[in-house]
Amino acid sequence: MITHLISSVLPVLLAGFASAEGLTPKQKIEIARQLLKSLETKDPKPPSSYISSSKYIQHNLQVADGPAGLKQLLSRLPNNTRVNTLRLFADGDYAIAQSEYDFFGPKVGFDVFRFEDEKVVEHWDNLEEKCSHLNLSGRSQLDGPTEVVDLDKTESNKNVVKGYFDTVILQGQRDKVSQYRSMDNFRQHSCDGEDNKSGFQLNTGPYAKPGFVFKIGKVHKVLGQGNFVLVMSEGLFDAKPSAFYDLYRIEDNRMVEHWDVIEAIPPKEQWKNSNGKF
Repeated sequence: MITHLISSVLPVLLAGFASAEGLTPKQKIEIARQLLKSLETKDPKPPSSYISSSKYIQHNLQVADGPAGLKQLLSRLPNNTRVNTLRLFADGDYAIAQSEYDFFGPKVGFDVFRFEDEKVVEHWDNLEEKCSHLNLSGRSQLDGPTEVVDLDKTESNKNVVKGYFDTVILQGQRDKVSQYRSMDNFRQHSCDGEDNKSGFQLNTGPYAKPGFVFKIGKVHKVLGQGNFVLVMSEGLFDAKPSAFYDLYRIEDNRMVEHWDVIEAIPPKEQWKNSNGKF
């Protein structure tokens, strides 16, 4: 009953508060929240209210394109599906969410929605199985601060992360890590990660496998608001083509916290749409 009431009233509220320039960041964030919650409630109203009926580009390669593909996905999800969204922020035409899911097993992931003319017209995501254990520093994939602050530092914080990826990740200048990342106050949420350690330094977990290959070759998007910045990139993980979503929290012009999700990109013959992962 409450879910039905929220879904019925929210579009009216959003319309009432929309400016002449379109939806505000808070409105985009709330729409993203409602769309993700509809995976749990199976309520068709949020998708039909907020998603463009003529254009919806799907980048989840396991889901068919367009609104029809999303409708089919909702019908396939088990009745005990749960979605808990922990972090939400907006950047221009995009709303970004980090969530914990339970469908066909516990998972964590990111969703990115692009808006056009006050409707969602494109969707990207990255999912992985939830870790069965805390990492070497006792952290989970999702714990840590959730509040978006330092809105006036959005662009400078995005530039910190862009600089890190350009210089350290893509160019391999590892001696310059300290220019972008705190070396003594870096909280790591990767399954096999450890605080104040770079992924390059790990010698346990999957990284220790003989012949293990981990390489990021291309950055597709850098999206952020305030103290949170998400990087969407692709490369190789365990020598398999993979999508990398890395979320950083920035403090005093340095990266101080990191969450990530890595998902293998399936062979093209297995794709259910032709839009590609990015």
